[in-house]
Amino acid sequence: MNNKNTDQEVAVESVSVNDAAATDTPATETEQLASQLSELNDKYLRLAAELENTRRRAALDTESRARNRAMSVAEKILPVMDAVDAALKHAPDDAGIQSMARALESAFAQIGITKIESVGETLNPMFHNAIQVVECPDTQPNTITDEMQTGYMFGDTVLRTAMVVVAK
Repeated sequence: MNNKNTDQEVAVESVSVNDAAATDTPATETEQLASQLSELNDKYLRLAAELENTRRRAALDTESRARNRAMSVAEKILPVMDAVDAALKHAPDDAGIQSMARALESAFAQIGITKIESVGETLNPMFHNAIQVVECPDTQPNTITDEMQTGYMFGDTVLRTAMVVVAK
């Protein structure tokens, strides 16, 4: 009888070991699948963020290139504006020159190019290039008395500083 009981006990033990293995396996598989899902989700989120950053960088690069091209064109047009200004000083009543000056100023305004105000302002080396200093007893020192060449801004960037005469 002892042998029968021992055989039954062994059978019972093997069943309970198999049952335990069967119960552990789904839990372990579930944990592994959850871990894999978590890793894949993390990779997905990282790739999505990287794609968004790449899109942003591309948009900024495109905007920067467009701005640089516009600034380059504007710098090439500034001598034309200087010639029109000189013609206006020479013949201020000429309707054709006045019309051309207004058209250029309008185009500059649409592009975002503005003149740097100088005469009567205090000298600012970021916007003005002092090429001459004159004695002016009735003017504060470092005040701009005359403008030799107009300066221009493109948005918040200086295209060209104004060449000015400053009071001593």
